[in-house]
Amino acid sequence: MSDPTQDWAPRTRLAYQTTQRLAVSIIGSATPMVEVNRALCREFLEALRFLPKGASRAFPDLSAKQASEKARLEGLTNLISAANINTYLNKLCVVLNWAVREEFLGKNYLKGLRVADPVGPRDKRFPFDNAQLEAIFSAPLYVGCVNDCEGYGKRGTERPKGTRFWVPLIGLWQGLRLNEICQLDTTDIREIDGVECIIVTTDSLNGSKDKRLKTENSQRIVPVHPHLIGLGLMDFVLQAQISARKKLFEDINPGAYGARSTAFSKWFIQFLGKENAVKPRTSFHSFRHNYRDALRQAGVDREVAMALGGWGSGSKMGLDVSDHYGRGYQPRFLRDQVSRIDFDDVPALLRLCKTASKRA
Repeated sequence: MSDPTQDWAPRTRLAYQTTQRLAVSIIGSATPMVEVNRALCREFLEALRFLPKGASRAFPDLSAKQASEKARLEGLTNLISAANINTYLNKLCVVLNWAVREEFLGKNYLKGLRVADPVGPRDKRFPFDNAQLEAIFSAPLYVGCVNDCEGYGKRGTERPKGTRFWVPLIGLWQGLRLNEICQLDTTDIREIDGVECIIVTTDSLNGSKDKRLKTENSQRIVPVHPHLIGLGLMDFVLQAQISARKKLFEDINPGAYGARSTAFSKWFIQFLGKENAVKPRTSFHSFRHNYRDALRQAGVDREVAMALGGWGSGSKMGLDVSDHYGRGYQPRFLRDQVSRIDFDDVPALLRLCKTASKRA
């Protein structure tokens, strides 16, 4: 945990700290590293399989190992997911790999131990269906509300275009992850070769130091969709720059672990509830699934779509040596591809687009 060569994001460090607590509880802090064999690793896995959700809160007087045993004996069903189990196994595996390199352990006996995840990757999150999109973008926030504070959910005559207005639209029309949106600097939206673009990067032109990305492939340039320009996004950016703000959405505060998406995610969950747009396996990240489907429907080439969405190809997905050559797609070409995306089968979005077209 104190290795100075590691530069973990706050949430990654938290995952290691949680894994550390679980390993100490299940395997035992007094267990010598050289005794961590396959049997102990399987014991760790089995304890995780029956670990209740929120075990420390539900059973504050029990260790993780004791809570797991209680859940197994009593047949409790509110257990942590297979995805979480595999995350903890992965983190401990990294630690044991480190132990092998440092010669504290002769072999990593945790390698290959995983649990089957009954939820396939495509089913972990669903795109919002048309009814949900209609409910979201027919909300007072988009058609007229009292104000952009407590009155954002009440019908009124005001049309504020602040953070709550723009973040979902950027999520849908640009496919950015929530934290990528929330951490944007005012200088991250600027003209490149005559094209207004969103630059998704950890670099900063104005000195902010809190930006992090999920993967190296997340760094990318995404031309601003014409509908968002028509709705006034560039005016919003200009006002933020004139005000000398560093962050585009300055009213979004960093969470406990540095991620600005935390607070907005909580608000968005409440917003979905107020607009009766809640359905299983949908969240803000569903916009990203809608964006990917829209790229497919528009016939955008897969490689171009991967570049626009920051989805890494990687060696396991057929990365070729030639992929490392050249400078990538030009902004004007990417703008043409982005402009092909539409959501015309959602009346609320169609109305917004018509507004954008008139403005443009």
